[in-house]
Amino acid sequence: MSIINRRTLLKTGGTFVAGACLPLTNIRLAFADQSQDFTFAYISDSHIQHIKGTKFVRNWDQGLKRAVAEANLMSPKPDFVMYGGDLAQLGTREELDHGFEIMSALKHKTHYVMGEHDYYADLGEYWSSQVGKQYYSFDHKGVHIIVLNSILTDDHWTHERWANGTERMGVMAGLDDPRGSPFMVGAAQRKWLANDLKGVSKDTPIIVFSHSPLQKLFKNWNFWTDDAELVQAILQPFDSVTVFYGHVHQIQYNQIGNITFHSVMATAWPWPYPESYAQAENHMPHLTVPINRADPFFERDATGWQYVDINSGKATVKFSLTENEPRTVGYDAKRGYPLDTKYVSRSKPPQNHY
Repeated sequence: MSIINRRTLLKTGGTFVAGACLPLTNIRLAFADQSQDFTFAYISDSHIQHIKGTKFVRNWDQGLKRAVAEANLMSPKPDFVMYGGDLAQLGTREELDHGFEIMSALKHKTHYVMGEHDYYADLGEYWSSQVGKQYYSFDHKGVHIIVLNSILTDDHWTHERWANGTERMGVMAGLDDPRGSPFMVGAAQRKWLANDLKGVSKDTPIIVFSHSPLQKLFKNWNFWTDDAELVQAILQPFDSVTVFYGHVHQIQYNQIGNITFHSVMATAWPWPYPESYAQAENHMPHLTVPINRADPFFERDATGWQYVDINSGKATVKFSLTENEPRTVGYDAKRGYPLDTKYVSRSKPPQNHY
């Protein structure tokens, strides 16, 4: 793989094709001081699913294995790798152990985000014993990086409604199970976030990694964070904030005030675009790829990877979609929000066979 800078990326637009087709994100931070540039890889939503014994759903674990291999071949080498959550499908030790074993082949420092599929079987106990903290922050070359656990919910739903963790996990694993509950960051974590940011200068670029989108997009499928506005208010005083999230298995991008939002692709499967559910509350950003369904005869259909170049704290994202035209989403300073550089209108979506 090669790194391309923002100028080259915007110039080439949709014509650039790189040598991989997996959900791997290579992010280049290019601020005024070039000595502060760095790269990192992003892998997310592998949903490793145990069958029995040593057998796992091949499609899911092969997707993660290939993404790890691509990360190890990056040049220049990334400073670290971020895993965006949902390593497991049902949160069992077998699934998590298998996922961690695959991830252990990475040759780079790895940071993890908690996903609901990693959490609700045992409320993150085993995941935490292997990974560590569920939310934390660190500084890297002039950027303040925050990792949040955004898939929590209220105590009554979590502790009082289910016979056991397996039942609770099965309900939360459903895309549109009406017994589920909206996600939230929660009061304790919001307090921690406010305290964490007290000593950070307002002109320091902030990057936030969460699993859910820290927005209210589509409640029926839990593309939703219930206390999103409260989290956004804590981030509002800073000049430049970028939120990267997984969970939705599709391309999304949005701008709310000073906060730019970008989803990342999954290594497992795509979720369809929910705009047909007009009867449900829906705040989906206008410029989102309308994935209708995956091609059942092509296991990697609608998964992908992207390069992200953040210049002065604003992201330009280069998506490479399997068997579809590559796309670039860049921040438009005049408009104040990200735009697709080629497919600005929904009248001509880029998919050719979904």
